[in-house]
Amino acid sequence: MIDISNFDHIGIRISDRDRSVAFYELLGFEQIADGGYDQGHPLVMLHPSGININLLGPANAKAGENVLMDEAEKYPGITHLAVKVKDAEATEAFVTENGIEITGRRDFRGTKTIFIRDPDRNVLELVGPGPSVATLIAEHVHQ
Repeated sequence: MIDISNFDHIGIRISDRDRSVAFYELLGFEQIADGGYDQGHPLVMLHPSGININLLGPANAKAGENVLMDEAEKYPGITHLAVKVKDAEATEAFVTENGIEITGRRDFRGTKTIFIRDPDRNVLELVGPGPSVATLIAEHVHQ
């Protein structure tokens, strides 16, 4: 076993630097470094929570589509990023007030979750307070 302590960062390929940076800044991320975006290296975005995402680009195929989520064929790969939020209702209000489309929702035993998409249709799951999704799924399966 490897002694893992936590995720360090998540890489997300993007096609439009300005739109994506603006989107993630709206969510509270700050760009702290440009490692060479035009050469395919990351824009490092850091959230006050400590979550670090690397926006990689520029994407050069299938702009406006997410091959992992939007196509009938199911390719392997990371389909979404899920983050816990402190207040589900306040999060949903913020998302709605800022014109971000909610593409899905779930209320599982009191844990409210909404799904949104970034400008490249990458899925973000915003999980409200309550047990972790892993705990909820495990409890449901073992009932």
